[in-house]
Order: sequence, then C-alpha cells, then structure tokens
Amino acid sequence: MEEVDRYTHIFGLNNKAWLDGKRRALNEGGTASSKTWSALQLFAVIARYTKSPLLLSIVSESLPHLKRGAMRDFFRLLGESQDNNPRYNKTEHTYIFDKGMIEFFGADDQAKVRGPRRDLLFINEGNNIPWETARGLDIRTRLFTLVDWNPVSEFWAHEHWIGSPENEYIHSTYLDAIDVLPPEVVANIESNRDKDPNWFSIYGLGKIGKVEGLVYPFFSQVDGLPNHGEIIYGLDFGFSNDFTVLTRNAIFENEVYSEELIYEVGLTNPDISRLMEEKGVAKHNDLIIADSAEPKSIQEIFDHGFNIKACVKGPDSVEFGHQKLRQYKQFWTKDSLSCIKEQRNFRYIQDKDGKFTDKTTHRWSHGMDSRRYAVVELVKGKPFMVG
Repeated sequence: MEEVDRYTHIFGLNNKAWLDGKRRALNEGGTASSKTWSALQLFAVIARYTKSPLLLSIVSESLPHLKRGAMRDFFRLLGESQDNNPRYNKTEHTYIFDKGMIEFFGADDQAKVRGPRRDLLFINEGNNIPWETARGLDIRTRLFTLVDWNPVSEFWAHEHWIGSPENEYIHSTYLDAIDVLPPEVVANIESNRDKDPNWFSIYGLGKIGKVEGLVYPFFSQVDGLPNHGEIIYGLDFGFSNDFTVLTRNAIFENEVYSEELIYEVGLTNPDISRLMEEKGVAKHNDLIIADSAEPKSIQEIFDHGFNIKACVKGPDSVEFGHQKLRQYKQFWTKDSLSCIKEQRNFRYIQDKDGKFTDKTTHRWSHGMDSRRYAVVELVKGKPFMVG
C-alpha cells in the first residue's frame, strides 16, 4: 500500500485528532492543500490496521462526484485498480481490508444516509451537503467524523462544530503540500494572486470568503435529462489553456436541464468530432450551437457531418444571454462535475472600487458559455413560460 510510503503534514494533524479521542476533525483549506488525500490516507491506515471490525463511510454530494474525486484518489493512493480487484465490490462500492471495510456513497442517496450506523465518517466537500443530511450522518457515526471543505463561505460547520473543545479544527493551504505538488500546479495557483484576488484568498490562502456577484446563483442537480422538451447542444472551443466544452441541453417550459458531455483541453477538431459521435450526437440532425469566434473550427466540424452553426453575437449579447438564462430554473445532471463547479464560481468581476462590472471570470466560463450559446438559440423569439 502506497499510503504508508509518505504521510502528509495534514495527515499527521488528523491522525493526532483521532488518537487524542476528538469527536471530529474539521479540515478547512485551499485547493491542493492535501485535505482530501490526507483524510483518505488516515481512513486507509485505520481500516488496514484495526484489530476489531470497523465500518468507515466516505461520503460526498453524489456518487458521480465521489467517483471522479475521492474514489479515484483512494485507489491511486493504494496503488491499485478498481477493476478485477478482489477487495473491491464495484456494485456496493465497498473495499475490504481485513477487519476494516470502507464504503462510498452519495449524500443524495437517502437509503444510505438513513441506513445502518458506522464507526467512522468522512464527509468530502461538506459545504456542498445540507446540514440536516450531515447531522444525520454524524449522529449515526459511533467514533469519529472528519469533514473537509474549501472556505467559499461560512456554512454549518462554522455554526455548529467549530469552536467546540470536542472537535479539532485544522487549517491548510497549498503551502502545506508544496513539497509534493508539481511546480506547474503551484505556479497556476499563485498566478491568481493578482489576477483574481478573491479566488486566491479562498482557494490559495484558505481564508473564509464569499463568492459574491454570482452570474447564476441558483441551480439544482438531477440524475439525468428529462424525456420531454427540446434538445440542443452547445460547444465552446478551447485548446492548450482553455477547455473545450460540449453540453446537451433540454428546455421544457420554464426549466433548463443541462448535461456535460466533453470537458477537456488539447482537443483538435477531429478529436471533438470523434468524441461527439461517441457521445451520441447524431450527424446531419442534432443542432449544435458553437462559439462564433471559431469559424474555421465550425466549418471543419461541419465537414465531418455535424449540424453545427455559430451563435449570434452582437452588442450586449452576452449579458442578454445571462439575463435570459436567469429567467429559467436551472438543472445540471449530477455527473456534470466540472460545469457544476463552474456555476458555483462563475461571477461578475469587481472594479478597483469594489463595484461589479459586466465582465465575468474567464476561468469559470467555458461550460457556462456552452450552455448559454445553446439556450439562447433555442429560446430566442419565444415567450417565457410561467408555470
């Protein structure tokens, strides 16, 4: 097991909280600070070396979120694969050591949330989970609860748990993991010090902030797109530094449902065409609305047989699109993880006096633009449906 090769500093602090008999370890910190990795290290070590049966639960907002995040890191930490692994049950999402068993499930699975008790609990990115859900999970936990989060704003951990002597508060930043972080990751984080001070304060320095001026503050998550409504695709081009994003969008009355299909860097137009076909986009039929700034790319993808056309741009067309989208109830499928993260961070930029401008954060714009191209095309000229 690779987790015994090198423990992180944050692992040591969480391990001390566990050995000292604390009821909870509360991990607040910036991006790449080893919060999640350290929690997984601790749970793997406890589960491996326990001399009595223990059930350890690892939970985040949804199973797709877990699969792309904590579960992937868990197997990387162990140096193992999920496939053909005799210790791992892919149906139940459980991993068995000897006497210790680790289970993974989403906080949206009410049967699991209200199910059997456990011995230890790790809530990953706890600020994305409702308080009543977290409290129910914690109540059903016998020994120890560990929570981690980025300090986007205060939430239930600050109100209910931080400051209690039975709990250990642990703060971390990327500097706590700087010995193991690739230089390009450090450079990327620090490049935001002047470019986006609010982001750097929250995700770089791990300070409690507030993501103010969100372009789309409200949305919900669903398992999949509805079977009714009109379908249209949106495509935002990127390459070396920016992501290429394809979304599938369904409009029904006053609701917009969206699904992230592609979210990658380094894609050529033949790559995009191949992936669209793999994702089920029908050639010569399904309508794709793409960024009009890339006419050569649009033509090349059209030549591959796709029904693609440029979005219409003009004076104030971007803000018009934002306003149009805000008229609709917005939904993302639970596996649209990158676009969900974008919507939680996509905001208007403040000027030197702190006033919000009409400019938005480019870093979080790619999936948002993809959806906007499609939705504006589909709803333009149509009356807004109330109901």
